Amino acid sequence: MAIVAKKIQDVKVTSINELKEVFGKTKDFIFADYRGLTVEQITILRKQLRAKEAHFKVVKNNFARLAFEQLSAPDVAAYLTGPTAVTIALKDPNEVAKILLDFARETPALHVKGGLMGDTIYDARQIEAFSKLPGRLELIAMLMSVMNAPARNLAAALNDINARLVRTIKAVGDQKAAG
Repeated sequence: MAIVAKKIQDVKVTSINELKEVFGKTKDFIFADYRGLTVEQITILRKQLRAKEAHFKVVKNNFARLAFEQLSAPDVAAYLTGPTAVTIALKDPNEVAKILLDFARETPALHVKGGLMGDTIYDARQIEAFSKLPGRLELIAMLMSVMNAPARNLAAALNDINARLVRTIKAVGDQKAAG
């Protein structure tokens, strides 16, 4: 357990408030151990994550723990040990998880510890399973395809009636011309 100081420095309070502000923008976080990554690798990872509107933020564990506590989030203190980076997913968390896990496969120095999705805490295996699910846009496309199928089938059936009529008239015309 952390030692509680009698007087908290203003710089620390400001840092915790900044983290609260950043963490308050979303409910989806993935925690990773970044020990062993070079600055260049972290820059590449951040660029990939920025494309999906996510941020890879290296945090002080105590500050992050206090920020999560003040936001009344579930207890994520188990993931805030050792060097920790918090990936903040603003839009599609499973796309962010895919990027992190793909990067971890290419660069074994990155280890995904777990995550917080909404009010549910996931361990590393659950984050990996979560990353394999279709994304929000893929699910919407699947839904729209299912919703569009009856109208498409009706249009095809109605068009087929006219096509059959035309083929029948042509066949009758060909038959009369031949015989």
